[in-house]
Amino acid sequence: MLSNQIFTVALGIKDPWFIQDITLDNETKRLDVHISFRRGAVFESVNKDFPGKHKVYDSKQKTWRHLNFFEYECYLHCRTPRIDLGEGKTELVKPPWAGLVDGFTLLFEAFVVQLSMVAPVKSVSELTNVTDTRIWRLLEKYVTGAQEDYSDVVKIGIDETSLKKNHNYITLFVDLEEKRTLFVTDGKDHETVERFAGDLRRHGGEKKQIEFVSADMSPAFIKGVKENLPEAEITFDKFHVIKGINDAVNQVRIEEVCSQPVLKKKRFVVLKNNVNLTDKQRIALEEIKLPSLNLKTYRALRIREAFQEIYQIAETKDDFEKLLKKWYY
Repeated sequence: MLSNQIFTVALGIKDPWFIQDITLDNETKRLDVHISFRRGAVFESVNKDFPGKHKVYDSKQKTWRHLNFFEYECYLHCRTPRIDLGEGKTELVKPPWAGLVDGFTLLFEAFVVQLSMVAPVKSVSELTNVTDTRIWRLLEKYVTGAQEDYSDVVKIGIDETSLKKNHNYITLFVDLEEKRTLFVTDGKDHETVERFAGDLRRHGGEKKQIEFVSADMSPAFIKGVKENLPEAEITFDKFHVIKGINDAVNQVRIEEVCSQPVLKKKRFVVLKNNVNLTDKQRIALEEIKLPSLNLKTYRALRIREAFQEIYQIAETKDDFEKLLKKWYY
């Protein structure tokens, strides 16, 4: 009974599910956990045509590979209920631990995906004792997002990154509400948004449903959004706005460093916020502040700090716009 309680907590098993039995085979290094559900339990249907909870019609025995417990391979076995939807229709309930691929738990799939990011599939197969064919099938599910429904996505973020320095750019589209990656594609031009719109349709969504887009100030992204997501309002996210201003501050420092040696190796001194400076960097900043130097770099730094204060002061969009115009002029 004690071991049942321990594994109930370890596996996150909650009512109406419960652990019925546990068997441990020391010779094969295998742990089998048998799960059932409480008599009289009802389960929610995922079928939108049959909302609400329904009684159990019958059950089907299913097995999932789970994360190892120490050196023991762990398998979950469950008498999985099939609920009666009425009108002669039934639905097999998906337990909370089940992953995207039949036969794997969600945690085991996450483990395999993480391993596959740093090791060849062949090595992952040998480590997990799962055939490489099944691992490729799992990875395909996660990469293509074939099971995802994007019909409720309204707020997205767009950002590009490079796989290598200054080479091989990719653009990512993320769901800002659900914190998930929706689409990844090569390049960073306006056509990336067009490809996203096509993928959105393939996942049950429509381009008119996108209401908000957060992106950097890339003209390519702006063009792509206007052409392919006609109802979307673009917001330039704070990170990229501040990054642009930081680049300008550093450019002033670079142009001034030849005539002002005090600015050498001071890039992070002028780009960091004051609260993040080390003691050594604070001392270096005090040198830059000296009135006798009258540095353009320090004035540029103060302009950036004044801009950042707008985010702290403004309570509404109108406030921000007024303060922004005042700062600009």
